Amino acid sequence: MAIFRLNHAVLYVRDVEASVAFYRDVLGFGYTETGDAIPGAAFLRAPGSANDHDLGLFQIGSQAGPSGAGRTTVGLYHLAWEVDTLGDLESLAGALSAAGALVGASDHGTTKSLYGKDPDGLEFEIVWIIPADLLTDDDKNKTGIARLDLAAELAKYGPDARSGVGISRIG
Repeated sequence: MAIFRLNHAVLYVRDVEASVAFYRDVLGFGYTETGDAIPGAAFLRAPGSANDHDLGLFQIGSQAGPSGAGRTTVGLYHLAWEVDTLGDLESLAGALSAAGALVGASDHGTTKSLYGKDPDGLEFEIVWIIPADLLTDDDKNKTGIARLDLAAELAKYGPDARSGVGISRIG
């Protein structure tokens, strides 16, 4: 018996409509019909997902304070979603930037990552994994985290290079 993947995540948010708009309009999630069954809740599905839902959102109201996770309390740092192609990562970099939600971009060697924050300041990662057949020794042996040069990665691998599922070292 072994866990093999994360099925879905649930977030508490101040304003469910604002959060749905962000995850839908910026990240491309689709709203599922089950969201109408619970007042103040929404259930979203990632593009291409076969899950009933990948993200649940539960509204707790505008009085809610910011998350102290990692600063004053223990808690979740971020969720990471994988994209299919490096071109998808580039598109999302533009969408996140236009929304004022892009807070970082990192090169982890075998993975290329964007970091963003949703309307409540909850951080997430979007990752593209270098396909195993395209990995160089430099990629495999890289230690630490460097600034992501997305233009250079696109020139190296091309926008249509599909993610290499299951070979990530760092998230």
